[in-house]
This record gives sequence, structure tokens and C-alpha cells, in this order.
Amino acid sequence: MIQKIRIGTRASELALWQANTVAGQLNHFGFETEIITINSLGDLELEKPLYELGVTGVFTKSLDIALLQEKIDIAVHSLKDVPTTLPEGIVQVAVLKRGNHNDVLVLKENEHFFSNEKAIIATGSLRRKAQWLHRYPNHSIVGLRGNVNTRLQKLAESQWDGAIFAAAGLRRLKLLPKQEKHINLDWMVPAPAQGAVMIAALEKNQEIIAACAELNDETTALCVHIEREFLKHLEGGCTAPIGALATVREEELKFKGALFSHDGKHKIEFTKKVPVNNVSDLGEFAAQFILERGGKKLMRKEIHIDKETLIFSTKHLSIAQTSVLSSKIGVDMSDFITIRYNRIKPQSVKKTKENVVFTSQNAVLSLLQSVSAIELDFKNIYCVGRRTKRLIEKKIGKVAHVENTAEALASYLVKNLKEKQITFFCGNLSRTELPQILENNNIEVEKTTVYKTLLTPKKILEKHKGILFFSPSAIESFLLENAPLEIPVFCIGATTAKEAKKHFSNVVTAKLPTVESVLNEVNSYYKNNAIDV
Repeated sequence: MIQKIRIGTRASELALWQANTVAGQLNHFGFETEIITINSLGDLELEKPLYELGVTGVFTKSLDIALLQEKIDIAVHSLKDVPTTLPEGIVQVAVLKRGNHNDVLVLKENEHFFSNEKAIIATGSLRRKAQWLHRYPNHSIVGLRGNVNTRLQKLAESQWDGAIFAAAGLRRLKLLPKQEKHINLDWMVPAPAQGAVMIAALEKNQEIIAACAELNDETTALCVHIEREFLKHLEGGCTAPIGALATVREEELKFKGALFSHDGKHKIEFTKKVPVNNVSDLGEFAAQFILERGGKKLMRKEIHIDKETLIFSTKHLSIAQTSVLSSKIGVDMSDFITIRYNRIKPQSVKKTKENVVFTSQNAVLSLLQSVSAIELDFKNIYCVGRRTKRLIEKKIGKVAHVENTAEALASYLVKNLKEKQITFFCGNLSRTELPQILENNNIEVEKTTVYKTLLTPKKILEKHKGILFFSPSAIESFLLENAPLEIPVFCIGATTAKEAKKHFSNVVTAKLPTVESVLNEVNSYYKNNAIDV
């Protein structure tokens, strides 16, 4: 029985309005509530535009942490601020009925400035900036951050002609100026999910999920889902000018999505009407439409705008991942290895020894391509890497032991393995350290090659000031076309770093075995080495 629902929220006036609205609706259904305020990076850093903060989810991460630490039961967000992929263990449980989705221009004096050749408009949004410049290329855009009251005050004290706001925020705080002092920008494509309030909770907390489900508005949830699928498949966050809007009227859903260049000169748009019961993958379809008609080229071009340092990644990174980098660092990329899964006969897996070892996620994914998880009745599973462990436990079953390197896992098995036999699921280019150590200690190793790694190298240019490696195989591939360079290389883990040190003098290892951690090391390195990032 739920005693009280603790509601986590940011401390801004608008965020508190959202939290109190959720509290009021939960109270209506008989639940007692408590509001807990938690500040975010987006609230604390007000000088830079959002797209220059170098992280995604700047308004949500602190609340995610509070949820995972069970300091709150639910988190209330403005859905347009939420990354399209939620942290593991956190789920969206409700979306409230949407407010006004439009943007508005609040005027400093009046709209007479439109007759002038020049004007100054304020916004901290890359999407709003791009669309305004697309329509008014002679105008100038200045940055504007802070809560709604702060931004209105800055406009009042400035020499600007106007500033752009979300209509929903102004209306909710009863701050929308009188009619002659604002203009409804119904031509501007809003941010995906603009005007919608979302509730998140822990996936395991079924009582809380059931309670909050009462607040869900199905039509709003459908529309914002399509908009966010569009955003997700375009791989855009605060670093890409993307707009999307889905609306439902008389059992028909109308969708509009658009991608702009940063300067507003280029625009790629998609519009479609479909029956409500036939929307399926509309968001993904719209994103692919735009990507295939110049969207990929447009976003690649935008990555290098005003960059002072250019690095090279030996695997393709998503737009969300590259947004982790400082605004002064650009990245070129190419996949230096390609993975092909082998076909494995289920009968051969059934003969597997009681003890199995995985040293990569590719081995896990490849095995699951041929054999269903229910058939993989392994007694003891051992692996290398926390992410591999999470994948195994999500798809197959409990992991008996995990280590950060193959050598460390081999040492553990030598000391602790009672049965002197293992099955090692691996790739054709997998490292030899683990089987060698085990065989040298009289442990029989049955290698099953479940995938092939193909080397696909590329010559990199002198303009690149650093290289990112995510596997030893990528280093091998790199060296087929390139000599070892006297520039820093950044590695995802100890095994990759060990191989890199054989060929490069300046090797930086990520603190955690994640892409984001590697990119954070890049930021730190160039900042500490007197490059202004």
C-alpha cells in the first residue's frame, strides 16, 4: 500500500507548477504526495546556450540519480527536455494532457521593427534560432538563458526587439503579455513534445506505475511518442535544430518534422496525414525520409562549425554521443571494423560445458542471433566488462563473475573454477591471453567462434589532433593504412589501452568503459593542455 508519493522536480517556478499539477491530480485519486526539489546542471549553468553545455539531459540527470537512489518515487519533467533514451531501470509512466505547443515572440515595444532591415531577437534555443534566421536572414540572434521570469526581465532591460518563449510556460505562469505585446509563431515547428509534462518512475516500482497511469492522456502520449521517435532516429539532441509536431483531429493524425542548418539557410521537411490507428513507425519513417534527402550530409556538416580541434573516431558515433564533446571540438569518424555474425547450430550449443565465458557484447549478440535465450541453459556464466554483464543478465541469465580485463578473469577462473573445462564464445580475432592462461593452468578451453571481425581501415588526415579507439581490433585496422602518429589516442578500456601503448606514446584510458567516458577524457585532455574548449 502506497503511504506517500515523493515527487522530484527542479526548483524553477515552471517546474514547480508542473510538480504541483501532478500532485493535485494524484491527490484527486486519493494519494498523499510530497514535493522534493533538486537542482540540475541546466539550472546552475545559465551563461551558455544549452547546445554548448556539452552533455545531454542537462535538466534531467539529477532527477534520474535521485530516482535510482530511491530518494524520490517519481520525477516530473518537461518532456521536451528528456533524452529519447531513458537510463536503465527508469521508465515513462504517464504524459499529462498537452498544453499549447507553439512558440511565441514577446515584443520589447511593438512589432514595427519588422519594417526595418535589421533586428535583434533573443533565444537560447538552436531550433528557434535556425527557424527565425530561415525566415528573417537579416536579423541577429543573441543568447538568452534562465527561468521564464529571468528571461522576461532580461528582455525588459535590453535593447533587443523581442525574445522567443514557449507559449505553454508563459500561460502556465500567467505571464503571457497582453495581445499587442506578443505574436503567436504558429509557423515555427516546435520542439518534439513541447508543452507536454512527463512522469518517470523506477521500472520495478509497479505500485507507483499503476498509480501514475491514471494521469496518462492517451492522445498526447501517442503524439509525443511519434515526435520523439522522429528525434531519436535523427539522433538529434540540443546540438541539432530539429522540430516535430503531431496532432490528432477526427481520427486523423497529422505529422510535421523538420531539420535545419544552424544558420537557417537549409531546411529539410516532412509532412504526412494518416489514420490514428495506422501510425505505427511514422516517426522513424519521417526521420529516414529526411536523412536520405540530405539530412545526413547536413548534420555532418554542422558538426564542424566553429571547431578549433578535430579528432577522429574509429567507430561511428551518434549525434547524442558527439554532443558530449565540447563545442570547440569536432569529430570525423569511420567504422574501422565490421562485425558479421556466424550461424550457430542450436544443437552444438546444447553440448556446451557448464562454464561459459564471454569477453565481448558482440559474442553475446551473435549467439542470440542463432539460438533463443530460452535454449541457453548455462550453469555458470563469466564475462569481461560491466556492459557485457548487463547485456547477458538482460538477455540470457545471471552472471557468476565479471572482471574488467580478460587477464583478470582468467586469473579468477584459475583460482576458483572447480570443473576444469569452459566454453569460450569469441570472435575470429579475439585476444589470446585468456585461453592461454587457462590452458597453461590445465583448464580445457573449447573455443566457439560466433562472429567475424572484418578490418575496414581508412587513411586519416594530418588535421586530426587525436584518435579514439574502442577495441584492439580497431588499432590493428588503423595500422594497416596509417603509421603510428605523435598525437594522443583515447581508449575505451584497459585491454584496448594495453594494445595502443605498443604503438603510441600518448595513450589516455577512459575512467569507465563507455563511449561517453572516452569523450569526457577528450574534453579534459584538450582543456588541460591549454586549448580553449
